[in-house]
Amino acid sequence: MTNTAMNIPTMAGKGTAGNIALEVCRLTHWFGPRTVLFDLNFEVMAGEFVALVGPSGCGKTTLLRAILGTHPAREGTVTIYKGPAKTQPMVVRRPGRDRGIVFQQYSLFPDKTALENVALGPKFDESSIPDRVVRWLPRYRPHHKARLSWARLRRAQLDEAAALLEKLKLDGAGRKYPHELSGGMRQRVAIAQALVMKPSILLLDEPFGALDEATREELQTMLLELYTENVAAAHQGLMPPYTIIIVTHEINEAILVGDRVLGLSQYWNSAEHPDPRAKGAATIVYDDIAPVFLPTQARDFGLFIKQREEIRRLVFDPNVLQGREKALRFWDRVGCGDGQGVLSNDG
Repeated sequence: MTNTAMNIPTMAGKGTAGNIALEVCRLTHWFGPRTVLFDLNFEVMAGEFVALVGPSGCGKTTLLRAILGTHPAREGTVTIYKGPAKTQPMVVRRPGRDRGIVFQQYSLFPDKTALENVALGPKFDESSIPDRVVRWLPRYRPHHKARLSWARLRRAQLDEAAALLEKLKLDGAGRKYPHELSGGMRQRVAIAQALVMKPSILLLDEPFGALDEATREELQTMLLELYTENVAAAHQGLMPPYTIIIVTHEINEAILVGDRVLGLSQYWNSAEHPDPRAKGAATIVYDDIAPVFLPTQARDFGLFIKQREEIRRLVFDPNVLQGREKALRFWDRVGCGDGQGVLSNDG
C-alpha cells in the first residue's frame, strides 16, 4: 500500500519502542534565575525528519545543544537509542560521534578541499596521533604491512567521502577549496561532513537561513531525497539511515521537509502552572504529522495552508495562551494510521 502524498511504499509496524532513536524526558534548562526550557517531553522515531519551529529566543538552539551534549540539561534526560534495533540507551552527558550538527555558518577548514573536509572526521575517529603524524615524517619508515594498512584505511575513508559528495550532487567539487564553492555547495559539504560519521541523530540549526531562495529549494530537495532513502530502507525492513531534527524559522519549509512539526514556544498559559519555573519559559505546545512529498513532486501549497495557520496561531501568537497539551496529537494520529512515509503503519 502507498500513502496519498508519496508514490512509494511505506513502512509497516512503526511506533514500537525498538524504533525510538531519541527520547527527551522532563527536560528543563535555565541560565541564572531565568528558566528557558520547561518540562520538554517527546520521542523521535528512527528515520523521522522532525522540523522544530518557534519564536525567536524561545530556546530552539538551547534544545539542540542539550541533545548534542555541549550544554546538558540542568534537569531531565536526553537519551539516544543505539544498536542495530535502536534499543541500547545512552543518556547524553557530553558530545559524541552518535550526534552531528550543522549550523547556518559552515564549519569547513579553508585550507582543505571539499573531499578532505568530509574525510577529516573518519581520519580523526579511526586513527591515532602517531598514525596521523609520525607516519608522515620523511625519515620515518614504518613496517611495510602497517604502512599498507594505513594506506588502505585512508583510501577507504576518501572513497566513502567521495561517494557521499556524489550523493549530495557534489561529485565534481571534491578537489575544490571552500572559497571556490558557492554558499549552497559549502552547506552541502558541511552536511556531508556530518553524515559521514553516521550519526544516530543529525541536528540542523537553520542550515539554509543564509541562502537565496533558489539555493534553499535545492537543499530542501536534497533533504527529501535522503528521506526517500529512509522510506525505501524501511520498506525492506531495514533501519532508516537518517534521523534528522531541523530548526527553521520558515513554517512552509518545516511542513515541506519534515514528516512531523514540533512547536516550541513561550506563549502558553504558563502562569497557571503550579511550578513557578514555568512562567515565561518555553515548552512543546504543538506536535503533529506533516504531509510527505517526493523530491520531484510538485509542491501543493494548498495542503500547507491549514497547518501553517494553526502553527502560526498556536506557536507564534503571543495572544493565544492555551494549555500546552491541547495540540500534542502526533502519537494519536500515527496510531490511527494518519502518518506518511516512515510514519505509516501500512506496508
